[in-house]
Amino acid sequence: MTEAEDSGPSGYAAARLLLLNGQESAGPPRRAALARLTDRWLSALFTAARRDTGVHAAALVAVGGYGRGELSPRSDLDLLLLHDPSADPAAVAALADRVWYPVWDLGLSLDHSVRTVAGARRTAAEDLKAQLGLLDARPVAGDLAQLTALRTAVLADWRNQAHKRLPELGELCRERAARQGELRFLLEPDLKEARGGLRDATALRAVAASWLADAPREGLAEARRTLLDARDALHLTTGRATDRLALQEQDQVAGALGLPDADALLRRLYEAARTVSYASDVTWREVDRVIKARSARSRLSALRRGGRRTGPGRTPLAEGVVEQDGEAVLARTARPERDPVLPLRAAAAAARSALPLSRHAVRRLADAAPPLPVPWPAEAREAFVVLLGAGTPTVPVWEALEAEGLITRLLPEWERVRCRPQRNAVHTWTVDRHLVETAVRAAALTRRVSRPDLLLVSALLHDIGKGRPGDHSTAGEAIALDMAERMGFDRADATVIAALVRHHLLLAETATRRDLDDPATVRAVAAAVGSTGVLELLHALTEADALATGPAAWSAWRGSLVAELAARAAAVLAGGDPPPREPAALGADQRRLAAEALRTGGPVLSLRAQTPPTAEDAGPEPVGSEPVGPEPVGPEPVGVELRIAVPDRPGVLPAAAGVLALHRLTVRAAELRTLEATELRTLEPDDGTDAGAVLVLDWRVAAEYGSLPQAARLRADLVRALDGSLDVPARLAERDAAQPRRRGTKAPPPRVTALPAASRHATVIEVRAQDAPGLLHRIGCALEDAGARVRSAHVSTLGANAVDAFYLTGPGGGPLPEPAAAELARALEERLD
Repeated sequence: MTEAEDSGPSGYAAARLLLLNGQESAGPPRRAALARLTDRWLSALFTAARRDTGVHAAALVAVGGYGRGELSPRSDLDLLLLHDPSADPAAVAALADRVWYPVWDLGLSLDHSVRTVAGARRTAAEDLKAQLGLLDARPVAGDLAQLTALRTAVLADWRNQAHKRLPELGELCRERAARQGELRFLLEPDLKEARGGLRDATALRAVAASWLADAPREGLAEARRTLLDARDALHLTTGRATDRLALQEQDQVAGALGLPDADALLRRLYEAARTVSYASDVTWREVDRVIKARSARSRLSALRRGGRRTGPGRTPLAEGVVEQDGEAVLARTARPERDPVLPLRAAAAAARSALPLSRHAVRRLADAAPPLPVPWPAEAREAFVVLLGAGTPTVPVWEALEAEGLITRLLPEWERVRCRPQRNAVHTWTVDRHLVETAVRAAALTRRVSRPDLLLVSALLHDIGKGRPGDHSTAGEAIALDMAERMGFDRADATVIAALVRHHLLLAETATRRDLDDPATVRAVAAAVGSTGVLELLHALTEADALATGPAAWSAWRGSLVAELAARAAAVLAGGDPPPREPAALGADQRRLAAEALRTGGPVLSLRAQTPPTAEDAGPEPVGSEPVGPEPVGPEPVGVELRIAVPDRPGVLPAAAGVLALHRLTVRAAELRTLEATELRTLEPDDGTDAGAVLVLDWRVAAEYGSLPQAARLRADLVRALDGSLDVPARLAERDAAQPRRRGTKAPPPRVTALPAASRHATVIEVRAQDAPGLLHRIGCALEDAGARVRSAHVSTLGANAVDAFYLTGPGGGPLPEPAAAELARALEERLD
């Protein structure tokens, strides 16, 4: 039996299976062992093939990840067959087949090429990715002289052309980041391709190989190992060569790595990705600096030959801080060991000047600066506010401080939120990054408030209670009070910051989930806020928080509701009653639709792009039976506006919601209100409407996929749903039965709550549930079956979560008795479960 037969596919497969099942410890030892095992097998195949084909001047070379000896369970085998140019092409092809086919027969992925040394060098010169792979070339078997010649040539080419190739590599990294996103903020990250992932770690190795610049090494190897270990566990869990960590696999991967749950897994990965991302930022900045310096070298040399000596320019920024080479660095006279405020002063100066804070400066500050006294001196507090108020430049400066542990030294409570994932698709960022982003957004709103410092600090701290038991707003209030006093704010100011943290969700939740026509709603907000000064700050914080959350959390519509609520609450705090909402505030489009619906006795629709309203916008013309398509979608990222007016009658809400579900329209937000005909006559004295009432439903919708339906089709189906000729529940049931359920994590059960104190005029039922097609239709049917009349409805969809509030009245027009309301809530919850 030959050596190749003894190490044949079956022997290799069995040994590989034993290895992956745990004979070697996980992590680098297992990856290295798998690479060695694969080397032995391929070496035996190659040696036998060389002997049989007579091609002796050839080498089998591992490149890429295999070249680095980092084989994950389902990794590709990246192989290069090098041969002498004088070898017989047919014999070389036979040699390659003798190696490639056994690999394919085992079902292993193979990335292969056959080249001469000169050919490989030409390919590397033309293809950056090929050149990067060759930088990690390692011999597996054969003529080592071939590989030595190739490695020497490729490394020389890489270093000689670094000033051209590194900018190209940097652009590739930026394009990939734009496509894949930041690993440290993604709920389902790609461990390899996302920014801060394995591709970026490999790019840093390539930069180091160029000798042009080097990456910060602290923590980088451990971060890379963390990402590789997670990929190993993912491969073994799924049995597939995947780098995307899907939600449904996260608990299993966490268990394989000895972590308690998926959140712990994501937090560890986010920490690793942050290390890689920061190292990338520092490295690419250094690459740019060196390349620019080289391009200017001839000019500087000419100046020196002319008798002028130039040194690096240093422009003062603050006491102990100067600008040099496009970075904020410490002045030569700075003494961080004697200046506890210097870290904040340097950070504020860098952010205010829109400069990165030098890594060497941050490292020196972290090593030498003593802790701040408690409470902080006024200079430290003012520098901190300047840092927060600098806007977008705050982010890289904050990240630099974070990388060296200075943030948690200043704010120990930050450790709880650092790299903490938010399992809500509405949120773009982790908790800590969201807090910084909220401060960035608040910086643009400081001209609207009398105390910008309190706004900025409360923006940074508003979610500081996340990760602790109970409601994060309540937990955060006490934490924020303690932190504010430690920062040197007096008791009164610290109390305001704590109140803003406690109530940071109040305006948004009330405006979108409660009836602003109800005086009890406005009085409750005014009582919670307590003063016009706090209300002013809370209004700005609400906007900053929503803008920092993500595009689904804020729109012109939400902004107008929050502004209206704030104005009405301000009137109460000034000593008056909530001002009545003027009927004219309904808008010309709503008035016209309502009057047309009463005149015709049927539903009237309008469909238009959701864009911020202008003073000249009078809205579209009413749509009866004429087909009218949607206008192009405007700048708002939340879909289009659908408005329906229909004479008041039972079943309107479930019918309308059902028709939207049939047309695969996702409801982002909705409001339902009832207008009396007498109110319409006041607005339109000559409209000729009959007595009665009309329901006006405002929807913000988006197509689940494909294009939006024509308004005329929606109206026709709504007419049929109202007269009973269209069986909406049956049609939805048929469609659900025809579509298999998607695999995914199990959603928490729905929660339905009766809120008896929320209104004196109606019973408020709040529904929180997983959003799904037809959910609002099912809720509407349940309320109709219970005999409750929907006086108004306020529907919000945030990511995968629906939060809906319904103001209900009984047959007599008043609130439901509390026992009946509680029973209705219980029955609705059971029906939705």
